[in-house]
Amino acid sequence: MFVRDWMTKRVYTVDPDVSVSEASKILKEKNIKHLPVLKDGKLKGILSDRDIKEYIPSKATTLDIYELHYLLAKTKVKEIMKRKVFTTTPHMPVEEAARIMYDQDIGSLPVLDRGALVGIISDRDIFRVLVDITGIRHGGHRICLVVDDRPGSIKEVADIIRKHGFSLQSILTSYEGIKEGYRKVVIRTKGKGNFKALKSELEGIYRGVSIIKG
Repeated sequence: MFVRDWMTKRVYTVDPDVSVSEASKILKEKNIKHLPVLKDGKLKGILSDRDIKEYIPSKATTLDIYELHYLLAKTKVKEIMKRKVFTTTPHMPVEEAARIMYDQDIGSLPVLDRGALVGIISDRDIFRVLVDITGIRHGGHRICLVVDDRPGSIKEVADIIRKHGFSLQSILTSYEGIKEGYRKVVIRTKGKGNFKALKSELEGIYRGVSIIKG
């Protein structure tokens, strides 16, 4: 899966010389958190609702509400936007985009194709990816267990699941918090089979078995 498959293609943008109050209005009306800042079609920065919230407290202690609104109307986007913008391309794997967002503690990445803005991918889009790849909307049993980190170990679990009449809907693995030489596997099943027999066999072979019946 690539960024192009999950990015939001309709992107709301602002000019650097637009007022912060106008940008804030767009954020609220469109229910979004990030506005790429464009000048003559070129990406010059990005403004987030967090940038506005961080700007306001520094002024709020000495200004009343009317003065604050006046200040935001006079302040231009280019004065508080982030000029260093992390971007991605439509062809980047979506998990790589997620890693950049996590490592840089940012909520979105403008998507550029040969310099042109063609979309934006946000943390909300990443949540959609997670929901989709886990198959949670389609039900099924969720099986979590620890296996040896060696070739064929996941296939062995899959074979047991299929033996008892189930098919596989999704498979995810992780090394987080797991002893070296092992990996955690989360499998969501599909279809109807012998749940009791499956549970019994898995618990007899593997450690850390946890099954949520769907």
